[in-house]
Order: sequence, then C-alpha cells, then structure tokens
Amino acid sequence: MDRYLYENYLHILKEELIPALGCTEPIAIAYAAAYARSVLGEMPEQVRVSCSGNIVKNVKGVTVPGSGGMKGMEAAAAMGLIAEDYTKELEILDDVTEEDIHNAKRLIQQKIIRCELAREVDNLYISVWVQSGEESAEVTVSGKHTQVVKIQKNNRLIWENPETVCKKENETCWDKALLDLEDIFQFVREVDTTDIADLLDKQISCNLSIAEEGLKTRYGVNVGKVILRSFGNDVRHRAIAYAAAGSDARMSGCSMPVVINSGSGNQGMTVSLPVIEYARQIGASKEQLYRALALSNLISIYQKSFIGRLSAYCGAVSAAAGAVSGIAWLEGADDELIEKTIVNTICTAGGMVCDGAKPSCASKIATALEAATLAYEMAKEGFAFQPGEGLVMDSADNTIKSVGRMAKDGMLSTDEEILEIMMEVQG
Repeated sequence: MDRYLYENYLHILKEELIPALGCTEPIAIAYAAAYARSVLGEMPEQVRVSCSGNIVKNVKGVTVPGSGGMKGMEAAAAMGLIAEDYTKELEILDDVTEEDIHNAKRLIQQKIIRCELAREVDNLYISVWVQSGEESAEVTVSGKHTQVVKIQKNNRLIWENPETVCKKENETCWDKALLDLEDIFQFVREVDTTDIADLLDKQISCNLSIAEEGLKTRYGVNVGKVILRSFGNDVRHRAIAYAAAGSDARMSGCSMPVVINSGSGNQGMTVSLPVIEYARQIGASKEQLYRALALSNLISIYQKSFIGRLSAYCGAVSAAAGAVSGIAWLEGADDELIEKTIVNTICTAGGMVCDGAKPSCASKIATALEAATLAYEMAKEGFAFQPGEGLVMDSADNTIKSVGRMAKDGMLSTDEEILEIMMEVQG
C-alpha cells in the first residue's frame, strides 16, 4: 500500500477514535464554556450560549454526565464553567464533585446563563459569550466537537483558524476524501497492528466497561437487559445487547468514558462492541480483532464523511454496517460479501431518523444492528439489492455516496421539522 495513503488512514483513526465522557454534544458545550471562562480570566456574571439546531437537538433529552441528573444546554454550560479545565477536552467533566454539582446548580438558579438557537451556521456550531464587569470573551466551536475556530476578547479578534472557519466539515477533513472500500480492505490486510494496538485497546477497554455497567445497573429503559431477557444469550443477541447497554448507560448520565467514532459515543460503541463480542465467542486472536475493528471503524467513518457529523440521519445505521462488516471479516468473508452486506444494510435501515440524543438511542442501535445482521445473512446466501432499486447504485462505494447525499442534503427539511417539533415539547 502507498505509504502516504497508509499514514493517512492511520491519521484518520487516531483523529476519530478518541475518548469522551458522556454524550459529545453537552460535553462540547461544557468544553466551550470552560474555554470562554479561561479567556475571560474569571467566573462570568453573564453567559450566552448559541448553538446550531443539531446541537440543541442532541442536548435537550440527554443527561449531562456527573451532573446529578441535570439535562439541557444550561446545565452543560454551568458544569463546564465550574469544571473549568478545558484542556481535558471531551473528558472535561471527569472527576466532578458534589460541591461542583452544587455550584453548577447555583449558577443555574442565578439565571446568568441564556441559551439560544443559532441559525444559518454549521450543523455542529457552539458559541459561548461570557462577561464580567467591563470584560468579555467569546469562543466559537464549529465542524468538530473541540474544534475552536474563533476566540474574541473584549470584542476584538485574538485568534482565528483560517483552515476551518466558514468551511463545511467534509471540506476541512480533506484526508477523508481518500477513503474508499478497496483501499480500506487493503489497509486492514496490511496494517502493522502495533500501529493501531494502543488506540484499539482503549476502545475495547472503555467500551466494554460501560456496556457491562449498562447491563449491571438500571439506566434509561434498559434496552440491553431486555434484549438478553427476551431473546436469549446467544452471541447474536449478546452482541446487540452490549451495544445497546452501553448506550443505556451513556444517555442516562453514566460517568464513564467511551471511545467515539465520527464524533459520537453511540456510534463508537455500536461499531466496536458487537465485533468484540463475536471475537470473544469464536476465540479470535488479538491481531484478528484489531484488523476487524480497524475495518468496522473505517467503514463507519467512510459513510459519515458523506453524511456529516450531525444530521437527521441516525448514525447507528452507518455504525451497524461497519460493525457487521467487522464480524464478517472475523468469519472469513471476502470483500465482495462485505460490500453486499453494507449495501443491504444501508438500503434497509437508512431511513431511520435522528431526533436527538436520549434513552431511545439504545433501541435504535439495537434496531440498526438487527437490520445489519439480516443484511449479512442475506449476503451470505447470495442475495443483495440491485442497482436501480431505490438508492442502490452500480457499486457499494457509489451506494454509500447516494445514501450520504440523501442523508445530508435530502433530509435537511426533515432535520428542521424535527427540531421545530422538539422545541414545542417541554421536558
């Protein structure tokens, strides 16, 4: 494999597979608030949080980790202001104390934090403006959850990132344009596993831990537990249950980190836990598991490069297609069979919408993985959807692109309507 391409694929994995504590959208608000406080140099007297619709959607119904059960933009910002250390990035709310929670609630009671919807901005956009006396500061995050694109102090620009500001995500992440299935397969076959071992060991350890916590303790509506009680403890249902249980815990405020994929912890768990469980079942070697996880992660990232980080398209579908591709790899499937599995998956469950982060994400993960498992079984029997049938194109790569186009451009009005409906519902 070309060395530049090899290094590029390693860079993509290292950039995307990072640890995060709790749902990434409230954590991103906490990060931006802490950063703004740091620029200001003291605790602010007034705070304004402006977020894109997709951030609002993904913060409204999810518990902020370590917050004692609080939800919403105001709670996320308050926790970030108290936690203060923005250098922890997506793990900023690690090690919060009862006193921190008390102080965050006091900030909310003082009504110093005002939250608003930002329009005509990137799908992933957060701006936090803070003021104390005559001093003010503003930090803007866009494109990625910790990608600061602008910093202002006293209404003067003190830093701006010309490489990313005012550009669309898939234009700034230019390296992802080099992804395609043929090269992904080649990379997975040829990668020196010592180059990815540390990265994937962390994914295995973190994501297994939160899944086991989700199966042990009651969180949300206990989707993972219900699957095992209702459908049995065979490997197929364990694989699905582990991914759902991780989401059960994470969406309901469990303060354990996960290794994310494409900016999402739910996708990070969906793309990894089923593969890990199948590997344990068949006694796969560590090297086999590393290669299968590299495949599952890259296939999910590839799909999301066309969809964008946040949209009306449920990312559990792209992650499930990646996960079952990894399982197929463990079972010795060839490239063609895996491509058929991907096409069958995304052209079956590709219409599932994202209506924000909340406990029902666990059920959507289970649904997507069930669809992907069926897609794989169909492919093993030689059945695959054909070009011209719906969004199916003349190749798996082009089908991924067509579904991505539908998800990113075609579902824009759907995304707007979902947000409007959600804003009408108090809770």
